[in-house]
Amino acid sequence: MKIEVLGMGCPKCRKVEENARKAVKELGIKAEVSHVYDAVEIARRGIVSTPALVVNGKVKVAGRVPTVDEIKRFLK
Repeated sequence: MKIEVLGMGCPKCRKVEENARKAVKELGIKAEVSHVYDAVEIARRGIVSTPALVVNGKVKVAGRVPTVDEIKRFLK
């Protein structure tokens, strides 16, 4: 499973990454969590509001910080 956080590194973006890592740990699953900081790449993916959470290439959330429980639902 591939999880990506898209954002320029603001506190909200860092919180999404933190929540994603926590969700993966709590579920006990194997997943690669990465952070995309490049504004051109973020725009290329059609994201206009960050932070965004992408799971296996599909945008799950954009423009807000999802909770750990919400992310866990996306990963199940």
